[in-house]
Amino acid sequence: MKNLAGLMKQAQQMQDRMAETRTRLEAMEAEGEAGAGLVAVTLSGRHELKRLRIDPKIVDPADIEMLQDLIVAAHADAKRKIEATSATEMQKLTAGMSLPPGLKLPF
Repeated sequence: MKNLAGLMKQAQQMQDRMAETRTRLEAMEAEGEAGAGLVAVTLSGRHELKRLRIDPKIVDPADIEMLQDLIVAAHADAKRKIEATSATEMQKLTAGMSLPPGLKLPF
């Protein structure tokens, strides 16, 4: 029974650390860029678009499609950064634990 109590305590500690990590990750922001910085977006850790910056010299009414593509690319760049940071934090949190491959914890 003592072993079960210790296991339950470890599970509670892990759950607490996961909640803290989730809160910290949701509060972070990442900026993605495209077109050598001509378009930039800032996403929250929850993948919400917070800011969009477009360099005025790129705005060409005759080529709106390029601007749209740059916005999408900048968003994808920011999203990749958030996902990489989340994955790194989860690896720190689960270090030493034998989790099944492909298991996605609540992030």
